Amino acid sequence: MRWVLRGAGILLALGGSLVLLWVLAVWRWQDPLTLVVNKRAQSELSSDYKVRVARERIAPTPRPAVKTPSQFERAAAYRKRTETGDPIGRLTVPRLDLEIMVVYGTDRETLKKGPGLHPTTGFPGQRFLTYVAGHRTTYGAPFSDIDKLQPGDRITFEVPYGTYRYEVVGHRIVRDDQLEVLQGRGREELALQACWPRFFATHRYLAYAKLVGVDPGAARES
Repeated sequence: MRWVLRGAGILLALGGSLVLLWVLAVWRWQDPLTLVVNKRAQSELSSDYKVRVARERIAPTPRPAVKTPSQFERAAAYRKRTETGDPIGRLTVPRLDLEIMVVYGTDRETLKKGPGLHPTTGFPGQRFLTYVAGHRTTYGAPFSDIDKLQPGDRITFEVPYGTYRYEVVGHRIVRDDQLEVLQGRGREELALQACWPRFFATHRYLAYAKLVGVDPGAARES
């Protein structure tokens, strides 16, 4: 009987140590289990995005009289062809050492794939707020260090009809029920959002970036 109790004690100690190591790993880096799920999803999104880019390429205009669609019109048309879970484009944030595919939607399942663009806000080029939410500790933790963004940091959001360049201007922290932040501030801008503080969901950390330039044209497929 004594050896059974001793064995059980050893197993409990080992189990506790493993749990502690997992907690420390998530705290320092991110959840390694959900990272695997996210990596697979990002690979699939990247492949799907290549197909979308190829489809969105504008054929040469046969006659000068035919008007080339504006960025606003191209953004609106692209949005109509986008469904929940589809890849929208590639977000690059040098300060966070981040280059990742953004998906359409912010429901639980969609955010497992990567950062999601809130469906009530705009695509780049639609002349109002583009609001992108992402995880901080799970599923790749794309916005783990969102609070390290500083005014002046550059962000690019590449979509099939062009590359939009932004500059971080500041941040704000709001309660999780302050949905008015989705209404924007009357101008085209980008907002990145993650939970605040880390490991809790009582508030939201929003990093705002103003639009500083647009490079129209087809995106790279790679």
